[in-house]
Amino acid sequence: MSEHSDERIQVSRDGEIAIVTINNPQRRNAMGRQMRLALRDTMHRLLVADPESKAIVLTGAGGQFSAGADISEMTKRTVLQSREILAESCEVVRDMLGGPKPVVSAVEGVAFGAGLSLAVATDYLVAASDARFCAAFMRIGLIPDTGILWTLPKKIGPGKARELLSLAREIDAAEALRIGLANRVVEPGQALPAAIEYARALAQQPPLGMALLKSALTFGADHMEASLRAEIDYQPLLRQSKDHLEAANAFIEKRAPVFTGQ
Repeated sequence: MSEHSDERIQVSRDGEIAIVTINNPQRRNAMGRQMRLALRDTMHRLLVADPESKAIVLTGAGGQFSAGADISEMTKRTVLQSREILAESCEVVRDMLGGPKPVVSAVEGVAFGAGLSLAVATDYLVAASDARFCAAFMRIGLIPDTGILWTLPKKIGPGKARELLSLAREIDAAEALRIGLANRVVEPGQALPAAIEYARALAQQPPLGMALLKSALTFGADHMEASLRAEIDYQPLLRQSKDHLEAANAFIEKRAPVFTGQ
């Protein structure tokens, strides 16, 4: 069901799943500044201020995920303008990584440049078997941005990340699955249905537990002490939650738990 249509970003719903579509198919969903702002605002609203959505799927229109930033805009910016735009892009990544709800990307076609950065910033990535991935930044003389300097090494390891970021080498879905970039590969045209299925399973998890798990993985996983501290800080809170009590009672009563996020 369509909820809201914008010329740049479209939002629809499948039950508790919000589907966000990057919509610039004539240019393989290349993203200019206004589209990035629309994506930032949309993702923030769905992640933080929308009680109806339990999980989010990010995809692209027209059989493509995103070819990355709109290069035609880059020659028109000063250094200060570029810094401001990059800060806006970082807000999207920060919300996706640290926000309370799971985000799944459905990748058809290309995920290049900042498009790849967005896909890597999701919690789970579903790819069509003919999808292609490339951190293409170095091809135009830029370092990778939109969070991928941090997210890609954490997802696939520093050695492989350095290779892909430095050489701007294109990889296919099979390699993406093998190195851990993709979580699942499906037939062409099936990435979105598979991602929705994935998101639906995630939406059934206890919301408070999911929120704190994402926070712990994002903010507490760089060092052993930070990770242990996250456990010590978060687990006692969850042990006092109604969802934990409900799950314990459901286990004893041999029924499915009903989570409320409390």
